[in-house]
Amino acid sequence: MIESLRARLDAQLPERILYEVKKVVVGQDHFLERVLVAILAQGHLLVEGVPGLAKTLTVKTLARTIRGTFKRIQFTPDLVPADLTGTRIFNQKTGDFATSLGPVFANLLLADEINRAPAKVQSALLEVMQEYQVTIAGETHKVPTPFLVMATQNPIESEGTYPLPEAQVDRFMMKVVVGYPTEEEEFVIVDRVTGTPGQVAPVATTEQLAELQQACRAVYVDPSCIQYAVRLAAVTRFPDRHGLPELAKYVTFGASPRAPIHLIEGARALAFLRGRDYALPEDVTDLVPDVFRHRLVLSYEALAESLTPDELIRRIMQKVPAPEKPLDTHVRVAAAG
Repeated sequence: MIESLRARLDAQLPERILYEVKKVVVGQDHFLERVLVAILAQGHLLVEGVPGLAKTLTVKTLARTIRGTFKRIQFTPDLVPADLTGTRIFNQKTGDFATSLGPVFANLLLADEINRAPAKVQSALLEVMQEYQVTIAGETHKVPTPFLVMATQNPIESEGTYPLPEAQVDRFMMKVVVGYPTEEEEFVIVDRVTGTPGQVAPVATTEQLAELQQACRAVYVDPSCIQYAVRLAAVTRFPDRHGLPELAKYVTFGASPRAPIHLIEGARALAFLRGRDYALPEDVTDLVPDVFRHRLVLSYEALAESLTPDELIRRIMQKVPAPEKPLDTHVRVAAAG
């Protein structure tokens, strides 16, 4: 099925999308790859980075390349849930109520500085992120497909922010930390911004993207990779039961069952982007930090010792070895079967 879809659409369609985005966005290869993985795996993305790192520009440019709709919500303390989802408006001429849909009805939704709004507003995204629908006055409205929420957090100026509820954080497939560009990349950024703006051409449609998502779901994942993902999640919950008693005091709550689910779905998408119809162990290990870092609740001891989730994940991955790379012929036969 994957080969037939690739032949009908375009074998290089994901690469062409990435090429068009990189006409505008300089560097940030890791971030761009994770955005495409989230779209193909039908997940959502939580992005943390200081201002000015092209987070908004990336999503806006991507929407242009796939002929999709793009909406941006600037989260502030005075927002109410209806500002996101929509509300009912009374029409004095007809005497009836009409539904006014909010900005969440878009293919790519950017929730900018999501931690600036109180929990009541943040929780308004829970239903649409999980069920891909919004309920207004008892009526259910489906959001367009494909649908991706990319929320940003600013790691500085924490005063006046509201931590995201754990239930909402867990619904994000990955948390990506975006860093500063290199000096060479920054030179190109300044040169592009101060020069002639690059033109981005639409190279795909939302229908083609939906078919790519369907093909991505058929990528074969060896059971050993699934077992590896499940074991990693188990170690984060009970490190003392898996030979890491020294980490038990640092983790209050480990990863939920969504972590291995999202890890395998992301590995499928990453393998698809890399031109394979089967996932390899490195597809899984590459995504572990991004999928797990926002799902670990650290203890006061960890905070006192300045330990980060990434450091704990690194120690866990050293203790839990990835499965050996399966033979290419074995995986191809299993995938074909």
